[in-house]
Amino acid sequence: MTTLHAAPLQGHTDAAWRRLHSEIYGDCQRAAAVTYYTPFVRLEKNDPRRHDMRDFTSPLNEGVDLIPQIIFGTAEEFRRLVDSLVAAGAGRINLNCGCPFPLQTARGRGAASLALLPDIASVMAEYTSVDFSLKMRPGMTRPDEWRAVVDTINGMPLTAVTMHPRTAKQQYRGELHREEFAAFLSECRHPVIFNGDLLVPADIDTVTESYPGLAGVMAGRGLVGRPSLFAEYAGGGEWDRARRLDAMLRLHDRLYAHYCRTLCGDSQILSKIKPFWEYSEAEIGRKAWKALHKAMTPAKYRAALSMIG
Repeated sequence: MTTLHAAPLQGHTDAAWRRLHSEIYGDCQRAAAVTYYTPFVRLEKNDPRRHDMRDFTSPLNEGVDLIPQIIFGTAEEFRRLVDSLVAAGAGRINLNCGCPFPLQTARGRGAASLALLPDIASVMAEYTSVDFSLKMRPGMTRPDEWRAVVDTINGMPLTAVTMHPRTAKQQYRGELHREEFAAFLSECRHPVIFNGDLLVPADIDTVTESYPGLAGVMAGRGLVGRPSLFAEYAGGGEWDRARRLDAMLRLHDRLYAHYCRTLCGDSQILSKIKPFWEYSEAEIGRKAWKALHKAMTPAKYRAALSMIG
């Protein structure tokens, strides 16, 4: 069975979500253990952002197969981030060369950092005790830009390369460039993981059948919107809606309780829990989804929750 990877999503897949997701869906996922990734760690005033480092070092990560991800715009940023994570105990680090958002790419980070890979490769060679992996887009504006750096990628000491086959310009819209992904798969010497538009278990089956040499799949928005996605795939059959919603609500309720214990004030708690539903419209229905989005008080939020079913 293909390996399963839970993509990092800022504002969604924090340490509490990862821990609770692994616990609630763990029995089914053991057939194909899930690897989780932290939302990217970045520099803030020349030091790793404290919030990001706390997420990686949280006790909630105990027992979770976790890899921290970094985003960088220079070789020096790369070095600072790797040094900090190694000091915090990291033995594996994922390089974010795929974030498509202009706030990051304008600083040479994310998808724009593919051009930095020759410099990064030189620095990476100094860290012989770290297992590096890479997450990327095929290019900023054209889906064939990966061809200019594939030789560099092949020469890097990487355990795997994940590709989301849309350009950064597309962000998460438009068609996947499947032919370019197939070409990359044939030319990349590292294990390759597919990421993009995996929303139901059948999507994973389609991808693994279409690309026989694939090492694994990664889901982000699809897994947040349908948390049972990997458990269903690993278990060999799609769950009925009642079972999916029951597990999803258990995940939500435990996460909500955690935020109520650790955060201060209704506004802060609601702003933290409401993104749980951002990609779940197909699962819970538009009426409940809209009501949850609009809820501005705990009472209205609970009323919106009661509409799910």
